[in-house]
Amino acid sequence: MKRKLLIGFVVVVIASCSFTAGAAGWWDRPKPPRPGTVVPVLPAGQSNPMIANGVGIGANTPVYKTSGLGPSALNTGAPAGSEASYVDTVVFPGGALPAGVTITEAQGINVLRRIGENLHAQGLSYADVYTMRVFLQNPAGAATADFAGWNRAYRQYFANTDLTTGRYVPVPLGTAAPAKPFVVNEARPSRFALEIENLPVNGWLVEVEVDAAYPAR
Repeated sequence: MKRKLLIGFVVVVIASCSFTAGAAGWWDRPKPPRPGTVVPVLPAGQSNPMIANGVGIGANTPVYKTSGLGPSALNTGAPAGSEASYVDTVVFPGGALPAGVTITEAQGINVLRRIGENLHAQGLSYADVYTMRVFLQNPAGAATADFAGWNRAYRQYFANTDLTTGRYVPVPLGTAAPAKPFVVNEARPSRFALEIENLPVNGWLVEVEVDAAYPAR
């Protein structure tokens, strides 16, 4: 008895998908950072942006997170707990502020010097900072926090190089003519700065915490 062998054929239909022109597909998305590296995403078309749009952190990247740090009470000539008592007398001898330097700007410089000391103790530097969180309180008698004064202090230590030339960009101290920053540093961390009602220590106008990545070795 003869049997007929029925052979079935499977037809596979591949549906093609159409994409809107210019839409990013998986093939042209940015690749994640390599393990052990940190990659900032900077605003396009700016030679000296203040902060990064964001930052990518590769797998197995060792990081260091500071606590929130405020200015040290170095100006013993001012009343304890006053805003003026947190002026860094190494930078401003006798606690005297040059023309146009605001108390928030002076305290910001104080805080960032303390941040630098904290990082240095861990074998890190300002260049290793990739994220920063800033809390600002209104100076006595002011209706709002002094963001402009804080930003001048920030530029003394961060985001003060021209990305196209590699040269430092002069930074003003108060209303003085712009001059070489205190620390030349191309790092532009991601950052937020908030105005809050009260900081935890009487007289503080600035509190900062940062995250830093240990350099790849």
